[in-house]
Amino acid sequence: METLTVQRVIAAPIADVFGWCATTTNYTRTPFVLKARLALPGQNAPYGLGAVRLHTWAIGWFRERITTYNPPYNFDYVVERSFPPARHELGRMTFTEVPGGTLVAWTTTFQVPLPLVGAALTRALAKPVVAHVFGKILDAADMALATA
Repeated sequence: METLTVQRVIAAPIADVFGWCATTTNYTRTPFVLKARLALPGQNAPYGLGAVRLHTWAIGWFRERITTYNPPYNFDYVVERSFPPARHELGRMTFTEVPGGTLVAWTTTFQVPLPLVGAALTRALAKPVVAHVFGKILDAADMALATA
């Protein structure tokens, strides 16, 4: 399993940044996320605890469930299904007020489950691609919230 964390300071209040990042239809503001929708609303908030999100990225399809929801500080999710198949242990976004805005730390732990080459493939190919996409999503958040 590989753990990846991407961080950005977004020049906006913590509640705004949390709301933008929790609402994954915003991720389609990048060319890498082709489609995103809420399949099942969560408890007490559309993207809250128990919510099911569906994403189609340029590299695959993902069904995620929100497992922890603590606005505006953090939420966790797990990828329940994906294509191509991948093992996923953790997805977490944390939000911390800092001078100049909100520090977002997006962490995921995953592996491409291919015998003998899965760990190497995850490390060499999948990890840099996911890091790039996460970074572009956070860049889109920064741009959208700066103009809001």
